[in-house]
Amino acid sequence: MEREVVEAELVLPTHLKFKKIQMYEKYPKGQSRGRHWKHLKQILQAENYSNYPPDEPNYVNIESPPSMHPPKRICDFTGYEAPYSDPRTNMRYANAEVFKQIRSLPNDYVQRYLALRNAAVVLK
Repeated sequence: MEREVVEAELVLPTHLKFKKIQMYEKYPKGQSRGRHWKHLKQILQAENYSNYPPDEPNYVNIESPPSMHPPKRICDFTGYEAPYSDPRTNMRYANAEVFKQIRSLPNDYVQRYLALRNAAVVLK
């Protein structure tokens, strides 16, 4: 039986599809193995932005129309999304624990938090 296999002169592929390809077969010597990242300058040159209309927003022209979506309300304390706001201090908060901390703050601290958001109001 072995003689029959040898005499048949079967031609086998160099690698079978179900086997993993070795790195030295996939990347011969001298070829890079990693992903190449392009810098912004390379992207700009490749895209040829001079052909685009000047009013269309792209990487070169950062100016774009204002968003149609309402701005997200962010908690002044934690940075999470804030579904609530304190009517007394006008600060936004995410949960009840933050609300307790906001109510315990002195007025000058509240004013500093509001100034960070450009919403400083004189409190009564």
